[in-house]
Amino acid sequence: MTELRAIMTDQGILQKKKNGDAKKALVIAVTSGKGGVGKTNIAINMAIAYAQMGKKTVLIDGDLGMANINVILNIVPKYNLLHVINKQRKMSEIVEDTEFGFRFVAGANGFSSIANMTQIELELFAEEFCTIGNADIIIIDTGAGIAKNVLQFIAAADEVFVVTTPEPTAITDAYGIIKIIATEMFDKDIHLKLLVNRVHSADEAKRISDRIINIVAQFLSFRIDYLGFIYEDPAVAQSVIRQKPFLIADPQSKSSLCVRHITGRLERIGIAAHAQGMQGFLRKFLKKS
Repeated sequence: MTELRAIMTDQGILQKKKNGDAKKALVIAVTSGKGGVGKTNIAINMAIAYAQMGKKTVLIDGDLGMANINVILNIVPKYNLLHVINKQRKMSEIVEDTEFGFRFVAGANGFSSIANMTQIELELFAEEFCTIGNADIIIIDTGAGIAKNVLQFIAAADEVFVVTTPEPTAITDAYGIIKIIATEMFDKDIHLKLLVNRVHSADEAKRISDRIINIVAQFLSFRIDYLGFIYEDPAVAQSVIRQKPFLIADPQSKSSLCVRHITGRLERIGIAAHAQGMQGFLRKFLKKS
């Protein structure tokens, strides 16, 4: 830890990244309190939406140990994050172009070692993260729940999107991860937003979001904003079976229109102003560790 912090001096990695970080990338972590709420599909299709808006976008499968983005995209990556952790490849070497307009960093599936990285390995990952290259938007699909690496990503991101559904268990678990963020994160100014997936109406989504937002404000004295909703839509399940993102397979579906609306709204409200770039990511990641 001491050695890596020493690298981050005026002559170290932060200084080295200064020129390449002039246009700061916005780092978004998409997370959830439980699995099965559609988090990964949302991360993938948001990456596509941003790419279609002309943004240089990188999608990272941060579900360490149980990665599956490559399956949904029908991609067989040559290298993944395990190669980086094992020092067999640099992060910049495992970034792949996709037919969907964004670049992709694959996680590893079925390796408990990468899901339970040591402190030194986490620090190596953070440093390698900063070598990804030129990007406007970096989206990290975290694992579900409160594992250490999930909280590291959340702590270091510029924006955190918490995904839930109308299911009582999903709502409870969403509140659980928000509570941990509110009470255990060093950065109390974290930009947290709630996205309600698989709803049947805008009113249903608003009722759920209002309930969570009000409880968070009342009991945690913490602010979370309402990002929006995505309709329950058979096009989503069909796209997974076809291994083709719904924004591509059915661009006029209700789910596709919702994702485009959300990313368009994010651009209009100017969340890129929160971007701290690679330097900020590394600094916050290490501070959390």
